Amino acid sequence: MPVTKVTTLFLIHLFALSMADGEEAFTILSPSRETNSLITVSVTIKGDQVSLKKGLQLSLDFPPTTIVASSNQPLFYVTGNQVHEGKPAAAVIDFSKSTTDIASIVITNFEIAEGYAYLSLDREENFLLGANYREGFIDVYQLDENHIPTTRVSSLNEGRKNAHCVLLSPDNRFVYIPYVKDTNALFQYQFNQETGALTPLKKLNADPPLGTGPRHLAYHPSLPFLYFSNEQHVGVSVYRKSVDGHLANIQVCDITGLRLPEDGRSASDIVITPDGKFLFTGLRAAKHGLDHISRWEIRKDGLVKHLGLTKADEVPWGMALSPGGDYLVVTGFGAGTLMVFRIEDGGDLTRVATMAWDEKISDVVTWAP
Repeated sequence: MPVTKVTTLFLIHLFALSMADGEEAFTILSPSRETNSLITVSVTIKGDQVSLKKGLQLSLDFPPTTIVASSNQPLFYVTGNQVHEGKPAAAVIDFSKSTTDIASIVITNFEIAEGYAYLSLDREENFLLGANYREGFIDVYQLDENHIPTTRVSSLNEGRKNAHCVLLSPDNRFVYIPYVKDTNALFQYQFNQETGALTPLKKLNADPPLGTGPRHLAYHPSLPFLYFSNEQHVGVSVYRKSVDGHLANIQVCDITGLRLPEDGRSASDIVITPDGKFLFTGLRAAKHGLDHISRWEIRKDGLVKHLGLTKADEVPWGMALSPGGDYLVVTGFGAGTLMVFRIEDGGDLTRVATMAWDEKISDVVTWAP
């Protein structure tokens, strides 16, 4: 997590940064399954100096793993990846009254049918969508007038496990569900913006190349291209979207500059810069001491070129861009660290800050109040 998880989404597209005395500031939020909490970290940038300061740690009634943020309100949706009967496994955290006073932050639990490894909102923010990894369910919940998920209005299961992402197209008309490992599929649906219903396209499976394992996706900000991190193949897949929503694979790009073993390595998250020039993906290979961030250039024709690798802490998992798009935020799942990299003009990454926090944090979003 799950554009941002930036997710992508798991990325908040707010470009107005808090500015005071020459300082630029934003907030990082991540769910911690170890401490049953939502952790906030304030980021302050002054010139080339970047400082991280742990803020609130909001207690939740369940072990949260997955988060998505509203793009226009101070609301954050958090779920666990499992449901325990009789116990809550999801909550909405509302910072509209305060960002610092725990007593004024409203936490509303809501019911979910499954646990989710990925969450997203439709582009109009009328529905919450979740992808269940273990059994492959995709669920859609309607939001009420208070933006709380209520009725599950749509649910589908194609009989395949390992669904890893569910993210609406920028025009809010289509949904694509990638499946990893042996499932290796990419299912395509039309989205009903009024009801939340998902209808299979004429060709349901976009047939990703064998062994790629598309995991998370990022949409090009202006061109009809989609980019997937390939969990098994470890590279990036590029698809062209037609007017009717069908996808066609036009490239599978390998990483370069590193010889990887066949086992004990996989890709994680993917994010795209707001100008559509660069992609970043996580390379998890802790077994071999080869954890990296993989850097990619997006050419004018939409295809990608691998630029190189930047060393990361153990198991780089969740990724998000800063609200202005100048910094890359990464969670070290195995190391128990939060990493911040500055994105240079040519797509290189310079690590500018690291902070220790809980282990096993897989999702991250950023926010500029």
